Amino acid sequence: MLWMNSKMTKIIWDKNAITFLRKLEKLDKKRILKKINIIKQNPLHYLKSLVNIDAYKLRFGDYRIFADYSKKEDELIIRSIKHRKNAYKNIK
Repeated sequence: MLWMNSKMTKIIWDKNAITFLRKLEKLDKKRILKKINIIKQNPLHYLKSLVNIDAYKLRFGDYRIFADYSKKEDELIIRSIKHRKNAYKNIK
C-alpha cells in the first residue's frame, strides 16, 4: 500500500488500485489523482454509499473508484478503480 501524507484525510492506496492506475493513459491518471486530492478535503461530500455494501464509490468519467472511509481514523482507502462497463461486476 502507498501512503500520501497531508493535513487532510489520509489516502491509502490498495495494490489493486495502483495496478489499474498504472495501466491507464497519462492524462487519465493525472485526472484521477487530481480528483483524489480534491476529495480528501471533504470525502463524504463526494463519496456515494454503495447499496448493501459497507463501501463508497466515486464516479469519474468512464471510471469508478471504490473506497472505504473511516471517519474516526480520517482515512480514505482506495480499494479499486474500474472502467464503468465492468465496475459493478464482482464487487466485494
